[in-house]
Amino acid sequence: MAQNPNLAALSAAGVSVWLDDLSRDRLQTGNLQELIDTRCVVGVTTNPTIFQTALSKGHAYDAQIAELAERDADVDAAIRTVTTDDVRDACDVLRPQWEASDGVDGRVSIEVDPRLAHDTDKTVLQAIELWKIVDRPNLFIKIPATVAGLPAITAVLAEGISVNVTLIFSVERHRAVMDAYLAGLEAAKQGGHDISKIHSVASFFVSRVDTEIDKRLEKIGSDEALALRGQAGVANARLAYAAYEGVFVGGKRYEALKADGARVQRPLWASTGVKNPDYSDTLYVTELVAPNTVNTMPEKTIEAVADHGVITGDTVTGTAGAAQEVFDKLEAVGIDLPDVFKVLEDEGVEKFEKSWLELLEETQKQLDATGK
Repeated sequence: MAQNPNLAALSAAGVSVWLDDLSRDRLQTGNLQELIDTRCVVGVTTNPTIFQTALSKGHAYDAQIAELAERDADVDAAIRTVTTDDVRDACDVLRPQWEASDGVDGRVSIEVDPRLAHDTDKTVLQAIELWKIVDRPNLFIKIPATVAGLPAITAVLAEGISVNVTLIFSVERHRAVMDAYLAGLEAAKQGGHDISKIHSVASFFVSRVDTEIDKRLEKIGSDEALALRGQAGVANARLAYAAYEGVFVGGKRYEALKADGARVQRPLWASTGVKNPDYSDTLYVTELVAPNTVNTMPEKTIEAVADHGVITGDTVTGTAGAAQEVFDKLEAVGIDLPDVFKVLEDEGVEKFEKSWLELLEETQKQLDATGK
């Protein structure tokens, strides 16, 4: 089967295409394999909302839930079993991509319980537990970039475990995440781990930034404010890429680790489904093309790029000055950026917690219905 030319051009420009979704249906029907074969997909990300959706639809999980109910499994154990089984199977499907890319791609991410987002120690313990349960070298453990998450990221990397850092909204927090990554590599090296085997991505959320800032610009309502709508998300990501280059292209701390095989922590563009119908549905893909990046997309966005995405090569390198101008203008019209990023992080954790609680509720219902 041939790869789609638009997505092939995106991959050739240095962007790894990852699917932001996973379900047992995708695995059992061969849909995931088809996306690998025809849509250049080389990775998968999951989150509590994705699992909540997967478990509440259809009957793919019925037999396993019934079996777990018979074994008297509690709801937390049931969810852990079901989700880690899916992730392990997806890791196996993507194993060839992992091998072909020397471990860079072919990755599947699983998130720690979002209720632990503000508890460093419990996050570390669960990350290690999930790593052991899935037991696949191409796994990523997702840890949120909360204040409590930062030391957890370092501690988990120090154990030789690869990490996908999620829920990053500001460049300032992205810098703290890169520091946490380098500290983790330094500790892993000291602990005798082969740091060439440790990988990480920094998941920088895009569309949610526009949603929040656009809402505030519309409230301000001036011509200057309204003219800035739809610009913040891309500008923020472009500034994040410039920060990444500052750390990993000739940065002293990284250079000291590079001799031991240390990998860069790639920026990953997350939340790339366009929420505003007035904007191009490929906006957060075509405007964020740069080497050594990942774009994790819902299938709808992958199909939009396949159909009409125009890939013109690198659209990020060298754009930091123009991106900073956008942010200066946002501040000038009265946008409180630190508040925007705080609201987005709080909401992000809250949304995932809500999905997790819904997942617990749905799974408990299914366990009850089968006799537990």
